[in-house]
Amino acid sequence: MHDTTRSTALSDLIRVAADEGSEGKRSRSGDSGKNSPGSGGDGGGGPGKPGVPNPLRPSRGLFGLVMVLMVAAMLFMLLSNFQGSSKRFKDFQELRTMYVENRLTELAVSDSAITAKTTTWPGMPDGEPVEVVLPISPSSKAFYLKELKDARPDNVSFREVSNPFWQQLLISLLPVVLIIAVIWFFIARGLRSAGGGAGGMLGSFGKSRHRTLTKENVSVTFNDVAGIEEAKDEVTEIIEFLKNPKRFMKLGGRIPRGVLLIGEPGCGKTLLAKAIAGEADVPFFSISGSDFVEMFVGVGASRVRDLFKQAKESAPCIIFLDEIDAVGRRRGGGFSSGGHDEREQTLNAILVEMDGFNSADGVIVVAATNRADVLDPALTRPGRFDRQITVPRPDVKGRLEILQVHAKKVKLGPDVDMERVARATPMFSGADLASLINEAAIAATLHNKDFIEQEDLEEARDKVKFGRAKKSRVREQEDNKLVAYHEAGHAILQALLPDADPLHKVTIIPRGQAGGATFSLPNKDRMGYGLKWLSSTMKVLCGGRIAEEKAMGDVSSGASMDIAQVTSIARSMILEWGMSSRLGFVRYAGADTREMVLPEKDYSDETARLIDEEVRRIVDEAFAEAKSLLEANWEKVVAVAEALLKYETLGVDEVRKLMRGEALGKPTVSDLLAAEAKRDASPAVAKPAVSAPPEIPTNVLPRPA
Repeated sequence: MHDTTRSTALSDLIRVAADEGSEGKRSRSGDSGKNSPGSGGDGGGGPGKPGVPNPLRPSRGLFGLVMVLMVAAMLFMLLSNFQGSSKRFKDFQELRTMYVENRLTELAVSDSAITAKTTTWPGMPDGEPVEVVLPISPSSKAFYLKELKDARPDNVSFREVSNPFWQQLLISLLPVVLIIAVIWFFIARGLRSAGGGAGGMLGSFGKSRHRTLTKENVSVTFNDVAGIEEAKDEVTEIIEFLKNPKRFMKLGGRIPRGVLLIGEPGCGKTLLAKAIAGEADVPFFSISGSDFVEMFVGVGASRVRDLFKQAKESAPCIIFLDEIDAVGRRRGGGFSSGGHDEREQTLNAILVEMDGFNSADGVIVVAATNRADVLDPALTRPGRFDRQITVPRPDVKGRLEILQVHAKKVKLGPDVDMERVARATPMFSGADLASLINEAAIAATLHNKDFIEQEDLEEARDKVKFGRAKKSRVREQEDNKLVAYHEAGHAILQALLPDADPLHKVTIIPRGQAGGATFSLPNKDRMGYGLKWLSSTMKVLCGGRIAEEKAMGDVSSGASMDIAQVTSIARSMILEWGMSSRLGFVRYAGADTREMVLPEKDYSDETARLIDEEVRRIVDEAFAEAKSLLEANWEKVVAVAEALLKYETLGVDEVRKLMRGEALGKPTVSDLLAAEAKRDASPAVAKPAVSAPPEIPTNVLPRPA
């Protein structure tokens, strides 16, 4: 039994070792093919060195083969004591009986077995020495020694044998080695297979997780990019650099090493990068900044090196690093944590790699970020990112072009005026405009329309900017009145102040987080803010609280957003724009307060007190002027508020008509609902009676034709 089990175990181990060895051969033969990473197109050259043999990499099955052979050797040495024995005692009682009866000629006790010799073993010729074994455990050795000493005959030699050191070491390490072997064999091998590719999953942590794009698998081209013509022209030059580098080197110029796309979210930085991939005839490696950093220290730097190594092998090519601020933030600033060092290692690797290739390599790095202010200066210097391309929010002309690009995918009605929509969407980004067209298409579909109408675009614009209208919300009469006077105060001031943005419409239908809304329509794109416009805007924001307080005799929390905006404008006027006569032409805001654990403060407590006083003064002046203006035009506020309670939504023409004292000749919401209910309840029109056919006598037969 024992010998059969041992031989079966050894044969299984030898078979596993043979399987591992054959797997290693297969992996070696597979790695030497033309699909091996780093091999040249002719099958004989290394990366970038044609004609130089590519050295064979160590086989993936080599470690497994060594482990299995070690386990087999330890098992063989551990069981080598039993190789020559073919006889065993049934139990200790049989051994003790033969020992007492002087039938054993020699007795040796070790940590793992009691070995004895006898010449009277059943089934064997008498006089022929036979070795018999009784396996024991090391913990029971003391017990057996005591028993044998107590019953020891005089003529039997008795000796205690200690196992060699290496055998004791093997016995103690064998369980650990077996556990490690099992874990490697069943888990690591499965993970390696799941990982795929060179190195498997366990070896893929340091591999770059980029995506390779070509013009064949990218549908975006420069025709799909609109509204950012200057940025598109600069990127077009990069494509020309890659396609015809010698043209630019005639006068001694060099290809830029890096291009940094800077802009607010949704302005088209990633879309521009996809257009580069769609226009270029070179490989395009795309990866996000967050893909570099993992839970293991040093993985980010390893992935950076692997990415640039593959890029150099595929040159000329483009590397696109999206959201580079994830790893490229300024070193040594802000609060340091455990991941901070890992991020700095990744950034250092990027800096080194961008210095490691020259213009002849044909590798251009394109990066995108919306936080250029937090990037490390070593990353943005010339020689690394030679060009910084700003991707701004589109102006009126750009918004019109973007709307026309997205409108090609939908059906538009004859009344749609894209120029009006472009003028009505100031400060909208390209992503906002794409969402506007999509929301309009969804709204038209839900209303079973055959095409998108202008009202669908108007509603989609308000939905994108302010949220969905909550027409089903039911409010108390007092709450409705409060909201109506609040919005009327905003609307009247918006219409009276010449420096404020023109009024567009006003509604008391809840939208988003607001109970009502007053919409303005800027007549131009504002690149900066003038003092007159800021003062008028603050007065408009104060109008809601003033009107509701005068009408209701109470104030509510509905002006919370107005108060926040007024305070923000006033603090920016003082801290950033130098619009205070007491504090002068000085900036008091920190360089980048978002990067600091505590806000930066480069002024004294006395200056802080002056800042608070100036903010309070500016807000109080705006509030007082708005109050006097509303009190002088209170009848107009009442007229607009009462009209809002009837019609819920008023356009700018209707508001101006009410301000002139004219009546609105349109039915109210209640009138429309009542008319519809009356139409549904009206009885059907009586139809003329049809004369019945004359009755035919029963005894009369029909006359034949």
